[in-house]
Amino acid sequence: MTRATRRPGADGEIGGFGAAFDLRAAGYRDPILVASTDGVGTKVKIAIEAHRPDTVGIDLVAMCVNDLVVQGAEPLFFLDYYATGKLDVDVARRVVAGIAEGCRLAGCALIGGETAEMPGLYAKGDYDLAGFAVGAVERGQMITGETVAPGDVVLGLASSGVHSNGFSLVRSVVADRGMSWDQPAPFDQRRSLGEALLTPTRIYVKSTLAAIKGGGVKAMAHITGGGLIENPPRVYPKSVAAELNAAVWQMPPVFRWLKREGGIASSDMPRTFNCGLGMLVIVDAAQAKAAKTALEAAGETVFEIGRMVARRGEPVTIANLETAWRD
Repeated sequence: MTRATRRPGADGEIGGFGAAFDLRAAGYRDPILVASTDGVGTKVKIAIEAHRPDTVGIDLVAMCVNDLVVQGAEPLFFLDYYATGKLDVDVARRVVAGIAEGCRLAGCALIGGETAEMPGLYAKGDYDLAGFAVGAVERGQMITGETVAPGDVVLGLASSGVHSNGFSLVRSVVADRGMSWDQPAPFDQRRSLGEALLTPTRIYVKSTLAAIKGGGVKAMAHITGGGLIENPPRVYPKSVAAELNAAVWQMPPVFRWLKREGGIASSDMPRTFNCGLGMLVIVDAAQAKAAKTALEAAGETVFEIGRMVARRGEPVTIANLETAWRD
């Protein structure tokens, strides 16, 4: 599996105490390294209870590499940490297969990792994951968000679903309704509830790198914990704010279901979930059409969701949020 993720710069075998990566072989002259680490959160618990460990490895990679690319960095290599009470080889193999698939989708090499057995710390059948990604960007080409200004366009890239945040609330809704993971999903009758909720986090690396190459991208925000409210302000100056319009993008059925069944206020949904947008891309207005075309050519569903304005109040406002939840 690891050999299948090889790329220029990563030619060694796993099994040693450390793994090497050759930046010059990867084509870099004067790079800045960018690193990220993350986990999958309590989504892992659904994978365990539904006996579906195959896709959480993709989530693990996605949560790390999507954080790297917002700074313009190309993910180069990945390492994983898999912890359990007693190793189930089949489950571990399926998890690692997902990690390898995530690395393939991101174009990075899986060059090592660690498997730990800790009886007494994990209950029977339980496991947890952590991931570590390193990327590179040539000096002077890092995306910092410093030049974001009023008039810039905000593009939203469609998510594949809940991604990997808010699952403590998701699991609470399911438990309160007495539902099982193998029953049909109320929002998708073609799949079981467990299968639908375990839809892996979308990996935006190749599409956003293509858009960056075309020019005009000033900032990007990976929509993770904190949703559409807390993540965007992390990537632009305090002098500007994002004005978004919820009427112009598609609200996936899973979020309508969670809001209804959980009795969640409209204003709380975008503070917890991505609400259908997994990545925001802020671009110069003159190059917005070209960026949108590049993203769509790379397979993304793209919505023009708002504009940057001079800040007078909150750093993010979302118009038509209440009406967006209507069927």
